[in-house]
Amino acid sequence: MNAPATPKYAAYVCSGCGIGDKLDVPTLEKIAQKEGKMALVKSHPFLCNAEGVQMIRDDIANDGVTHLCIAACSRRAKAEAFSFPTAAVSRANLREGVIWVVAEGSEHDEVRQEMAEDYVRMGCAEVKKMKVPGGNVKESSSKKILVVGGGLSGMTAALAAAEAGYEVALVEKSGALGGFATNLWKRVPFAAPYADAQPVGAAELAAKVSANPKIKVHLNSTVTETAGAPGRFAVKIAQESGSVAEELCGSIVQATGFTTYDINKLPELGGGQANVVDQAGLEALAKAADGGPIKRADGKEVKSVVFVQCAGQRDTTGQHLAYCSGHCCATSIKQATYFKDQNPDIDTVVMYQDLRVPGMGEDFYRSAQDKGVIFTKGKASKVTGGDGCKVDFKDLILNEGASIDADLVVLATGQVPNAGVNLDEWTATVTAAESGDEAAKIKKGELQKISVLNLDYRQGPDMPQFKYGFADSHFICFPYETRRTGIYAAGPTRRPMDMLQATEDATGAALKAIQAVENVEKGRAAHPRAWDLSFPTARLEGCTQCKRCTVECPFGAIDEDEKRFPKFNEERCRRCGTCMGACPVRVISFENYSCDTVGMQIKAVNIPDEFEEKPRILILACENDAYPALDMAGIQRLSYSAFVRAIPVRCLGSVNTIWITDALNSGYDGVMMMGCKKGDDYQCHFVKGSEMAFYRMSKIDDTLKQLGLETERVQTLEVAITDNARVVKLINEYVDQIKEIGLSPMKGFG
Repeated sequence: MNAPATPKYAAYVCSGCGIGDKLDVPTLEKIAQKEGKMALVKSHPFLCNAEGVQMIRDDIANDGVTHLCIAACSRRAKAEAFSFPTAAVSRANLREGVIWVVAEGSEHDEVRQEMAEDYVRMGCAEVKKMKVPGGNVKESSSKKILVVGGGLSGMTAALAAAEAGYEVALVEKSGALGGFATNLWKRVPFAAPYADAQPVGAAELAAKVSANPKIKVHLNSTVTETAGAPGRFAVKIAQESGSVAEELCGSIVQATGFTTYDINKLPELGGGQANVVDQAGLEALAKAADGGPIKRADGKEVKSVVFVQCAGQRDTTGQHLAYCSGHCCATSIKQATYFKDQNPDIDTVVMYQDLRVPGMGEDFYRSAQDKGVIFTKGKASKVTGGDGCKVDFKDLILNEGASIDADLVVLATGQVPNAGVNLDEWTATVTAAESGDEAAKIKKGELQKISVLNLDYRQGPDMPQFKYGFADSHFICFPYETRRTGIYAAGPTRRPMDMLQATEDATGAALKAIQAVENVEKGRAAHPRAWDLSFPTARLEGCTQCKRCTVECPFGAIDEDEKRFPKFNEERCRRCGTCMGACPVRVISFENYSCDTVGMQIKAVNIPDEFEEKPRILILACENDAYPALDMAGIQRLSYSAFVRAIPVRCLGSVNTIWITDALNSGYDGVMMMGCKKGDDYQCHFVKGSEMAFYRMSKIDDTLKQLGLETERVQTLEVAITDNARVVKLINEYVDQIKEIGLSPMKGFG
């Protein structure tokens, strides 16, 4: 709903939670009225209770209030109570941001009051530049969910979505459902008593999927094209027969699983020799035995077996897998019990460096010990074959070399994700192909063959990948989310995991896919701003067609129209504002977040002159990590300087350098930018935003020098949501540093 042509501004000051005890509330009201130019100003002793909220609702209904500033607690608190859908709302943080962080004592009363007054000024200035987002409702959007991959993860995701009432299209490249699980004789126990290997259940799950009327299964099929966006993914599915089916889907779950690491890459451990197999190879022997004696490929019964853990895993040389695949220790324990359950006299040794058995694996490990499985802490260096095998290893307890003979050696080789095309390789190949490189043209065709989703995106045909090839999804902060809005990774394609973890993972991905289609229908953003109805617009008459917004958008949400102007794809947009921060001419904005909503807050602060010796430091804090850390500091009553003024930003990537320039020109003595952790282990909720901000700010030194200012006056920091104590230390140390450098020479010139 768009705001009426004639806006009416109101401010409401709460005196509860100790605000009225430590602050001069009547003065705050006067500032809102005179300096903030609010037409209506009221205070209340308990603004978030039913009476206070009703007072605001009545003013909206009866007095035509369209824009309101609430001066009370943090915008992260009481969000439901202070939700007024028809009005634009700003929040001035007087509780967590002022009275809970400024030290007690009469000497602090003045600076505490000044801090509160500035936050009221800032809240009033912000709301004047806000509009009520109209949303982007798509009534015709599809709610069907596409699941790519018919293994355990894919089948679980499909069933979870179908049982929640959603139609599902399930694509499997082979002729049957089940995936890798169909190769297993048994699985690691996932239910009490956790003492013995248990039935796999893949066939039963496949039958359940096939019988579900809401699931349409495409076997012997691959996705050849995925165009569109959440709510309207147009998917072409090609069958081996040559026929092509089309599905219109709202969201996608990629559950394409893994392949085992190639045992032939481990010749030093016997890879390629007849009596050395990987874990998948042993499962094949166990299935063939069907509960009887397990025999080698040459038909000889196995009387002694050695399991070598971390074969080609946790490798520090760069030749093999650098990571642990998570399931291998429990899998080797399971396979060792295959032998002991069939014949307790079989010599069964598990050679490990570190034994890792998540969940209830400890019980399974103890059960295997009771059955006579021997666990040896050692690192294998060489496996030689023949009629029998010899394993040379270093005993890590005795710290000496040793060897052991066996009829069969099993290597735990780990998981390699089936994640599709590496986009870095894709970009380099396409660039070379477009320049006429014939070899690159051939390679491009080969890469297209391994693509999973074949996305019609300018960024490439698949999701980005981490450095080990797993599909983009940060499992620490926001599992399943990827840089492709509405597309979610599940199971071992996004990180190594066992079967139980894969089923839980698939259920979570299905729930995220459901959330995506529901958000699209309502015109709302996806994670993490799932309530946000705003979306970006550009003032094209001022656009220079520099393409920075299209290149820097982490989610591929901006294309170009036929005139090479930015064209926004609202359904893909996460509302991070990275495009806004990238734009050098500041023509991109959101209805409720823009260069003006932040810029006017910066300018609203009362800057003391150089003789008052009261520095002013601007903090631009990411709303996902840094601002919550500041709030937590307040909740824990950790004191930091009252000379700072904090403004939450959607993402550090949304910070436009004009804000820094304006602040310094206005007489601020320093600027602290607090964003999420960047890099391979990023914690940025918008993936690349923090990284982009660090890159942009690395170029600001020249601007500072032109202004005659020290480069230390601008800091860019990585702050985690748990850094409540650290952020206080950072602020107080920076204030001391500014005092040592001296106040800004720009004071009085703003």
